[in-house]
Amino acid sequence: MHPSIISGMKKLGYHCDYFPDIKPEEVYHIIHRYTGLFIRSKMQIEKKLIRKATSLRFIARAGSGMDIIDTKVAKRKKIVLINSPEGNKNAVGEHCLGLLLCLLNKMYQGDNQIKKGIWKREENRGVELKGKTVAIIGYGTMGMSFAQKLKSMDCKVLCYDKYRKNYSDNFAEESGWNEIFKKADILSLHVPLTPKTENLINTVCINRFKKNIWLINTSRGKVVSIADLIKGLKEKKIKGAALDVLENENINNLLPEKLKEFKTLCNFSNVLLTPHVAGWTFESYQRINEVLIEKIKKHITSGLLPGQI
Repeated sequence: MHPSIISGMKKLGYHCDYFPDIKPEEVYHIIHRYTGLFIRSKMQIEKKLIRKATSLRFIARAGSGMDIIDTKVAKRKKIVLINSPEGNKNAVGEHCLGLLLCLLNKMYQGDNQIKKGIWKREENRGVELKGKTVAIIGYGTMGMSFAQKLKSMDCKVLCYDKYRKNYSDNFAEESGWNEIFKKADILSLHVPLTPKTENLINTVCINRFKKNIWLINTSRGKVVSIADLIKGLKEKKIKGAALDVLENENINNLLPEKLKEFKTLCNFSNVLLTPHVAGWTFESYQRINEVLIEKIKKHITSGLLPGQI
C-alpha cells in the first residue's frame, strides 16, 4: 500500500498498523485485533481467516479483483467489501492500448532484433488499428477505460457484459458473442475470475471467430487456457497475444509440464508478456488509496462503518 493510507485513515479516526512484509500465515494470529483490513493481490482471504477475524468490519482491496476474497463468507459475516477499480482504471486503459499498438506494429520484435544487430524492415511491417473492430469482454470500469482510449483511433468498438443491459455509450456499442465472433479483429478481456470465466478463452471459443484475431488479456490469467492459446497460435487462429497475466504467475516455481508450456509460449515472436502491471503505475499507486479512503468515508457517513477506532 502507498504510505498515504496511514495519514488518510487517521483523518477518519482510525489507527493503522502497516505490515508490508507480513506473511499470510502470520495474519491468522493477529487478525482478531482489527476492525479493518487492507490487502493487495498476494493476500488470499479465505474462510478460515474470516472466521478468525472476529472484530473485522471491512476489507479494502487495493485494486479491482475480488476473487482473492471468499465474498460469500464475508458477506454472511456482514463484513463490508470495498475495492478500488477507479484508482487504476486509467493505467489499465493506457496499458491495454500500449500492448495493442506494440502487438500490431511488432515493436518488441523489432527492438529485440536491432539489439542483436539485426535490421529487417519488411519482417517488422506493422498493421494499423484504424478500421479494425475491437471486442471488449466485460464492460465495467476497466473495459470502459480501454474503450475511451480507443475512441481517437478510428476503430469500431464492440462490448459485451453478461451482467448489464442497455450499456452502449459514446465509446462502445453493446453487442453479443455471435456478433463478436463474426466481426472482431481484436479481443480484449476485462472480466473477473469466476467459475464461469475460468478458461473462457479455449479452443472451442477461439475456433468460433470468423477472422483470425489478436488477443489481449489484462484481467486474470486463468480466463485464458494457455494450452489452447498455444494451439491457436500454432494454427494461426491467433495472430498474436499480449498477456499481462498468466495462469500461474509464480514462473520460477512451475511444475515441469507447466514450465514446458510457459517456455513454448515465450518462444512465439508474436506473444508479448508483461508482469501483471497494467494497473501498476506511480500515479495509480496513490490514487487507489484516495478511492478507498473516500469509499470508507461514505460508509462511515451512512452508518455502515464506525468512525472512531
